[in-house]
Amino acid sequence: MTCYLLLFVALNYWQVGREEELNLRFDNTRAIRRDFDQPRGTIVTADGVVVAESTPNPPGSEFEFQRRYPTNDLFANVTGYYTFAFGSTQIERTQNDVLVGDTPEQQLRSLPNIVTGEDDSGSVRLTMDSRLQQVARDALGEREGSVVVMEPSTGAIRAMWSYPSFDPNLIATPDFDRAQDVITLATEDDRDPLLANAYQQRYMPGSTFKVLTTGIALENGRLSPATTFPDESEFVPPQTDDPIENFEATVCGGDLAEVFARSCNIPFARTALDLGPELMVGGLERWGLEEPLPIDLPRPVASTFGDSTDLDQSLPLLAIRGFGQNDVQMVPVHMAMVASAVANGGRMMEPYVVDATLDQSGRVLDDTEPEVWKTPLTLENAQLLNQLMQGVATVGTASCCIGLEGGVPVAAKTGTAQLNNSGEPERSHAWIIAFAPADAPRYAVAVMIEGVDDEISAGTGGRLAGPVAKTVLDAALAGG
Repeated sequence: MTCYLLLFVALNYWQVGREEELNLRFDNTRAIRRDFDQPRGTIVTADGVVVAESTPNPPGSEFEFQRRYPTNDLFANVTGYYTFAFGSTQIERTQNDVLVGDTPEQQLRSLPNIVTGEDDSGSVRLTMDSRLQQVARDALGEREGSVVVMEPSTGAIRAMWSYPSFDPNLIATPDFDRAQDVITLATEDDRDPLLANAYQQRYMPGSTFKVLTTGIALENGRLSPATTFPDESEFVPPQTDDPIENFEATVCGGDLAEVFARSCNIPFARTALDLGPELMVGGLERWGLEEPLPIDLPRPVASTFGDSTDLDQSLPLLAIRGFGQNDVQMVPVHMAMVASAVANGGRMMEPYVVDATLDQSGRVLDDTEPEVWKTPLTLENAQLLNQLMQGVATVGTASCCIGLEGGVPVAAKTGTAQLNNSGEPERSHAWIIAFAPADAPRYAVAVMIEGVDDEISAGTGGRLAGPVAKTVLDAALAGG
């Protein structure tokens, strides 16, 4: 009896008390081997394209199944990879229990299969459309950057592409040395192809940030359609003798609609100063800055306004940040959410890529319910910003390149984030955010092209990123 009790205690100690610790040990491969020797479900797009699946290995292979990614790099930043030697990432990681059939509901539903030994694996259905994802990829081409297409009313992501990407098949291969070489080369690449740059990186937004500055000022009664700004080419903020200029020192002024459409810098520097650090920082919290994005993918980053400590003693920095320069950095997905909030009457929805999870029989285990994350604008101010962004598309910095097929009304804001110092070769991030139809929004888009070496102008964002946004919006609207 004593021996029995000792055995009972020992088994419970190792199998219950220290189960989690043992499962996490790097040298404990039992669980991984068990998973690799059982079926694993598929990941499919909203239009039914399989983007991850398990296929049987030939007899005599180390494992019975091999993970395969039929679309290669197209959805790599969303599916991630599933490997024996290097673990798993992205949806392959977050939805692992569903894919192998280990959720409590799946285990309950599969009780009859204990006798028959049938496959208990589940599947994951994405919100993303394979056709639109391909359009986004083709439109961006081999330029470093990201394209995000989102439904403003739900937060569902319809396309999310970043270049460069990677082929998860090369990492999921059973050839350990080859896979390790691929990972090593990718991690040494300064462009970070293993990261989903659309939501795991942030970049200076340039003038697209003026949407936020304008929204905060409208909410606090510091701007209105009747507000006018003086015609001027430079402005000296407090605490410095170094003037802020409009692009190429052009003279710019007029009412809110004009300075917004022309994307003058000085009016938004003045607006940020008029708000002051407290109202500006507090307003940005309502837009979700400084918080990791609530996306259903691992390790999202947060957009940032920069260090706000003692900003009242650094008013020139506050002024410059008011038009999206200095330490301001925004995540591409977040900028799509900004456009979506304007389009959605002031409500910013949580972004998501998993539409539903299903069991082996195709029955829904869980489906995503859209949720509001932030409400940075009243309906009235969202409608006003919508009108201002339509002006950018019709007579402003996006008018060159954002006109949609069939004359569908579109709202937009461009941005050119200058990266070079004076005297250095010109280099910038080219941005555009947009939504359409402007009068009944169905899709919002954010395009960021990183570190372009083209000659910088007030319309660089519209000229370079605008055609990409037009192409994907036309495709999205044509697809229904």
